[in-house]
Amino acid sequence: MTPTASLSAVHQTTGGPSAARRILRVLAVLACLPYVSIKVAWIAGSEIGIPAGSPLLDDRALMAVANGVTALMDAAVVVLALLLTQPWGLRVRAWLLAFPLWAATGLLSPIMIGFPAQLMVSLVTGPPKPAGGGEPFLDDWVFGVVYGGFIAQGLALGTLFVLYVRDRWAHVWRGTLGDLPARLCGTGTRVTAALASLLALVPAAVHLMWASGSTRGLSPAQIARRTDDFYVLEWMRALFVAVAVVGVVFLVFRRARSLSVRTALGLGWVGSGGVGCWGAYMTLVTFMPDTDPDKAFTGLARLTYSGEMITGILLAGCLAVFLRRRSAGA
Repeated sequence: MTPTASLSAVHQTTGGPSAARRILRVLAVLACLPYVSIKVAWIAGSEIGIPAGSPLLDDRALMAVANGVTALMDAAVVVLALLLTQPWGLRVRAWLLAFPLWAATGLLSPIMIGFPAQLMVSLVTGPPKPAGGGEPFLDDWVFGVVYGGFIAQGLALGTLFVLYVRDRWAHVWRGTLGDLPARLCGTGTRVTAALASLLALVPAAVHLMWASGSTRGLSPAQIARRTDDFYVLEWMRALFVAVAVVGVVFLVFRRARSLSVRTALGLGWVGSGGVGCWGAYMTLVTFMPDTDPDKAFTGLARLTYSGEMITGILLAGCLAVFLRRRSAGA
């Protein structure tokens, strides 16, 4: 793309990224330290922040593997922060850059919204208490430290991402939906968006059902551990499904013609990422081995999480087609 060459020249002339971008890069890297440090401590055998009786202590080998994978995932933020602020990052192919940034958006944005919402609810209702008196998962301070780091990562990395996209591909999100060519998205993309929207009804309905207090499809352990935090997350997950569908459908079918492309694209990007990535994560969790039948996920739960994963991936595919054709047309 032509913007890449000009930006490379700008970096060479100015001596690299601006001071603001360098500060954001440092903040993104530093924000990884709490999570990675705790994970390394757990891999080494420490039980810091894990109360006695926590299910995390049931299978230490599995916990070590999971902690290693998630620590590496968080460390990838360092690579992304460098990529978004270095001249060589401007030469990375779009398709190679899109997935990790979409995944980072999908994993971090629900935390950035959900955790503050949980804190606000707790100010009104008091500290969360499990409905059935189940064993606590982690000490409260762990959530504050880890999720605080995630929010800082999301803010710093998200700002760098927006600046990067504005510099390299601002032409992709200009104008309103009414300005888009009528046949920008073909029949296949429209059919995919429609099917994904129908599929999204299943996880959305189940999350709304759980958020309203129903226990259908929840395991005994999940029922025992329900707190106000649980209900906040269920409402949020239903909201993410709605946002993903609205954003992508508006783009593909050119609805709400006065709406800016930037807004619809942002809704579709964040929504599909949150639905697809957390759906994939929870799908993996449901297949983790567990000898306690009370903790086993139900078929409805597996259907819900896998439905989210598939919905998010399909909607993201529609976005990919839109971005490719919009960029080529511009």
